[in-house]
Amino acid sequence: MTEPIRVLIVDDHALFRSGIRLLLQRNPEFAVVGEAADGLDGVKRALELKPDIVLMDRHMPGVSGLDAIRLIRQDIPAARVIMLTVSEDADDLTAALQGGACGYLLKTVDADVFLDALRRAMQGDSVVSQEMTAKLVASLRKGAEPAAHNHLDRLTPREREILTHVAAGLSNKEIARKIDVAENTVKIHLQSILRKLELNNRVQAAIYAVEHGLAAAPV
Repeated sequence: MTEPIRVLIVDDHALFRSGIRLLLQRNPEFAVVGEAADGLDGVKRALELKPDIVLMDRHMPGVSGLDAIRLIRQDIPAARVIMLTVSEDADDLTAALQGGACGYLLKTVDADVFLDALRRAMQGDSVVSQEMTAKLVASLRKGAEPAAHNHLDRLTPREREILTHVAAGLSNKEIARKIDVAENTVKIHLQSILRKLELNNRVQAAIYAVEHGLAAAPV
């Protein structure tokens, strides 16, 4: 039997922590190993418990979520830290990813999308709420040098189609439904896209698509 994904919840709102815990406890894929009500305690609990995933709020008393992410990643580089927040600020998003977070999800996310994001994070994906994708691209494009290499001609028509959907912030499951293929087929195509474009993750792929005119640039 596969070991469950061990999750630590760090949030200063007890009611929200309880809701997330109950959601995860209903799914045997996940096990909540601990909770913390502030950033400092979250760092301590992470060092003690060595969770697979840390769900981290942005605004908390004392040590902020952004600072806690950096501290956790310094000592537990294998941990997948996901910021789970109400903040739609592009600077918070960029700071979280630059600090070592593998994802940035809004607290308004649907339960199914949330659980799928945790699974994808464990597989090495970067997970960002669809509403934040345009803001991420806009933030990272500011002051950036024009992309030097255009390898889009390496992609098949299907791969270009999938890359366009990635740039729009769709998950593998959503892309599979849209183009009527199996989710695993999308995953295989995405791996091929990353290899051909010499990129590391889907966030970089989304930015690449916008920079090379494969998706509408944010306004």
